[in-house]
Amino acid sequence: MTAPELVPRRPIGGIVGVWIATVLVGLGIVLFVPAEWQIPWITVTLGAAVIAAFVVQLAYGRPQRFIQRTALTAVGSLVLLGVISALAALVALLRTV
Repeated sequence: MTAPELVPRRPIGGIVGVWIATVLVGLGIVLFVPAEWQIPWITVTLGAAVIAAFVVQLAYGRPQRFIQRTALTAVGSLVLLGVISALAALVALLRTV
């Protein structure tokens, strides 16, 4: 029998880590991918972020609140990619004016 973990690791590091990776990839897409291919690649990035959320939370090793942590990570990535996409669309719109 193993001893219980006295001070469990905080899951916030894994959540924020996935968010940071999502923002970096999203900005890379906006800066380096042609405009007609940005939305498909943003979608692929969101899928990769959801997979990364599952992997990171499974690696955390705690069954308590697994769904909440994974959902928070995935929804946060969705919101961040939405903001990046909206800002990229706004910049493209302002360039045409």
